[in-house]
Amino acid sequence: MVCPGDGGQEYISRKTYAGRQKPGYGWIPCGNEEKMTKIRTRYAPSPTGKMHVGNLRSALYEFLIAKHAGGDFMLRIEDTDQERYVEGATEIIYRTLEKTGLVHDEGPDKDGGYGPYVQSERMKTGIYMKYAKELIDKGEAYYCFCDKERLASLKTEVVDGKEITVYDKHCLSLSKEEIEANLAAGKPFVIRQNNPKEGTTTFHDELYGDITVDNSQLDDMILIKSDGYPTYNFANVVDDHTMNITHVVRGNEYLSSSPKYVRLYDAFGWQVPVYIHLPLITDENHKKLSKRSGHASFEDLIDQGFITEAIVNYVALLGWSPEDNREIFSLDELIKEFDYHRISKSPAVFDIVKLRWMNGEYLKAMDFDKFYEMAEPYLKKAISKPLDLKKIAAMVKTRIEVFPDIAGLVDFFEELPEYDVAMYTHKKMKTTAESSLEVLKDLLPILEAQEDYSNDGLYQALVKYVEEKGCKNGYVMWPIRTAVSGKQMTPAGATEIMEVLGKEESLNRIRKGIELLKANV
Repeated sequence: MVCPGDGGQEYISRKTYAGRQKPGYGWIPCGNEEKMTKIRTRYAPSPTGKMHVGNLRSALYEFLIAKHAGGDFMLRIEDTDQERYVEGATEIIYRTLEKTGLVHDEGPDKDGGYGPYVQSERMKTGIYMKYAKELIDKGEAYYCFCDKERLASLKTEVVDGKEITVYDKHCLSLSKEEIEANLAAGKPFVIRQNNPKEGTTTFHDELYGDITVDNSQLDDMILIKSDGYPTYNFANVVDDHTMNITHVVRGNEYLSSSPKYVRLYDAFGWQVPVYIHLPLITDENHKKLSKRSGHASFEDLIDQGFITEAIVNYVALLGWSPEDNREIFSLDELIKEFDYHRISKSPAVFDIVKLRWMNGEYLKAMDFDKFYEMAEPYLKKAISKPLDLKKIAAMVKTRIEVFPDIAGLVDFFEELPEYDVAMYTHKKMKTTAESSLEVLKDLLPILEAQEDYSNDGLYQALVKYVEEKGCKNGYVMWPIRTAVSGKQMTPAGATEIMEVLGKEESLNRIRKGIELLKANV
């Protein structure tokens, strides 16, 4: 069978194919049947700045849908909004996709036969004007020559909290002669979609089902702007069709404009792709995630010490859930498990606490050499002394959630902080300031005579004292750890800390502890 508007490309009907599946192919609606075609998705960002978490989720879901079915994932750069274009933003897109492992099969740097893959370059081919004029010939679009003054005089309506101008189809009534005269005179124009004012239009979304709107609510949106560039909505339709895109993932803020998309596809006689509109991502206060939140973009999160794998894993769960309660997935595991029918319609909450936890789990499981490579800059920032940073890294690996946590855990290695003598009192360890003073005074000569300042050597020396004293380990270890760290919470025990500090520094800190206790007991 051949689906209408598919350029003669032949598809196998579900009935004919008798339920057999081919790798990379899937069933999508085609008239009253379904057609089987290779799954093709696209990520089509505008180069307007950093990659927002919402954009990353769209890219990830497009990638997973394609790869789950063995299909193709395409990158298309939509740079027709010249006013919002940001220098270097395209490089950010490439860098982010590479870091996250969302490798595109086609794009500006990988021609798969559907190029150009940059909208400004596609515009130079005349493709958008060609299709816009085709719609004019069909009566589905028209030239509009209205100037700013006339447009400003038109009535406005509030839609989704925004005030919009409702165009009155004034230029639709222009004669062919008037249009040709205006064009010959070089009069500025836009090309508008000609939407009916009667009847209804039904749009289908995979998550939200059929959505029907009264045509009276559809404005005659601009297809080609006065600068010759296509609008986002029109370019999307033309590009998705001519690039054989089968599945389109985007935010549900585009649901309201979707009926106009359907009308464009119908006007051309093209097959509508499968649309999947994603729920909103909110912050913990259920407000739309904004740049002010500090964690709205991928690069923001990387700068805050999160690792790529954890970010991708977490973003995948912002609206989607697996069949079980599993939370930790590699990218390959996501490809295997991802079923877009399990995407929720409810808003997804970006919980930074949950992301921190997940990131910590990834750090715990990370190969140590890789962990150290990533942790080293943070360690060097916190510690300038010539200490064994690898040993310190091993201490913190299972105790941090993000890399910036390192500083607060290891700063005592650089310098013993001022601390309150009350820290020596610990109910569970059964220590007091008086008992701690006694222990430190007893241990000072032992530790001065100790040659082996390895963790094992020091531990044996302290355990021997514990046995002689007839007390529990904590009774001795607590005052020592307090004296050498000045902190209640440390990433390691007393002897591990002393091994890193070395003999001289460890003894100096113990002597300071004795003096502090003497002054307060």
